[in-house]
Amino acid sequence: MVKTSFSLITAIRAIVVKDLTDEFRTRHALTAMVLFSLTTLVTVSFTIGIYSLDIMLHSALIWIIIFFSAMSALSRSFTKEEDSGTILALKMSATAEIIYLGKLFFNTLLLIVLIAVVLPLYYIMMNPPPGGNVGLLVLICITASLSLAGATTLLAAIVARAGSKNSLLPVLAFPVLLPILLTAIRSTGFALSGGSGEEIITDFIFLISYLAIVVTVSLLLIPFVLDD
Repeated sequence: MVKTSFSLITAIRAIVVKDLTDEFRTRHALTAMVLFSLTTLVTVSFTIGIYSLDIMLHSALIWIIIFFSAMSALSRSFTKEEDSGTILALKMSATAEIIYLGKLFFNTLLLIVLIAVVLPLYYIMMNPPPGGNVGLLVLICITASLSLAGATTLLAAIVARAGSKNSLLPVLAFPVLLPILLTAIRSTGFALSGGSGEEIITDFIFLISYLAIVVTVSLLLIPFVLDD
């Protein structure tokens, strides 16, 4: 059993390393995320100007930027395999479940990088009210991003077979991710207002439960999605 678990971890790590190597060579996903988030922040910052925003509006803006920036990058997790013709080799070298988990970890890393870019830029350019709980805000963003990556990875595999690959993912993902976004917006509002973790423990439980359900369903469905 230990040997099987080690083999599973090794296979997942191999897929993550492959995707990281591809990304460092091309930088398509990272460039798309950073440019989209930066352009959106600059546009919103100049539009708002000197006006102050409500805490919940700040929270909503953060997650709107994260959501659409993520969609511009996560859609490539499977489409690049289809476009380059490597999906067949990938399916021959690993099971569908391992492929999903490898892509899930890679997408999670992308989202963590996105959060590391968006949050400091948002504080610099949008100047939210002082006194927020930054540690809690980061924890919320990471937890919500895990749930977001869990659902988006399966959807990316589905739309990779479609014709309008780049534009279809946000349309399919939004209804599925809406509970995550609403929960994340509410929790982020508490963090920006200086709240404690005890006030949003229910939101954390919901996000973790949602992640567990999404990953379980995805592991059951991914063999059928990748099956020719």
